[in-house]
Amino acid sequence: MQRRFAFLDHPGPLAFAHRGGAAEGRENTMAAFEKAVAMGYTYLETDVHATADGVLVAFHDHTLDRVTDRRGRISRLPYREVAKARIGGVDEIPLLEDLLGAWPDVRVNIDVKESPAIVPLARALRRTGASGRVCLTSFSDMRLAQARRACGPEVCSAMGPRAIAALRTASARGGYGRLLAGLSGSGVPCAQVPLGWRGLRVVTPAFVRTAHSIGVQVHVWTIDDRPTMERLLDLGVDGIMTDNITGLREVLTERGQWPTT
Repeated sequence: MQRRFAFLDHPGPLAFAHRGGAAEGRENTMAAFEKAVAMGYTYLETDVHATADGVLVAFHDHTLDRVTDRRGRISRLPYREVAKARIGGVDEIPLLEDLLGAWPDVRVNIDVKESPAIVPLARALRRTGASGRVCLTSFSDMRLAQARRACGPEVCSAMGPRAIAALRTASARGGYGRLLAGLSGSGVPCAQVPLGWRGLRVVTPAFVRTAHSIGVQVHVWTIDDRPTMERLLDLGVDGIMTDNITGLREVLTERGQWPTT
């Protein structure tokens, strides 16, 4: 049996506002997160980077170039320079601590983009007392393992790429009981996955069924169209990350799965 984490303790499917709802405003801004919370979202998703002087910001890209009025790689710039950037020419880049502090009851899924962000992240979680309401993820197994060690066993985390690949293999073929036992014993309670990866289907009925058999939740990203949302919910997935926060709320409301309190 998987250990229970408060982060995952929620009735019905988890609805994640991906980057605050990137399809409906300037992504990863306090304004976007505030809109999502006002709509009733209790789960936000963001990414973190550390500046050259160790300040942790909630921002997706490695560089400022795509969405701000400035240029440069965040990890190579001091915070005083990053702080001058404006997303869409308007919004400041938020600090992770500001995001965690703004809504103490909201849970935050955090993608750790680079290793220098790990120590500042651990410190931020301790300072804000937010360890029980975040979930860590990363595209790097090594970085994810480092984050788990730094932040402590009380912090929820998702499977890394190797574990997801193993889960997919076990779901596609029989005779992998020992592999599943290892995944179950790892204590990692959720798999956060795309529909497919490099031409391979990931989210299948067998994948969801196999994950559930070892107590692992399945969260799927990034789903913005209603038919796919409906199909995944029918399949029994435990969470959906979306840029289309209005659409996902409508789908869950129509299904009687949007929390009313």
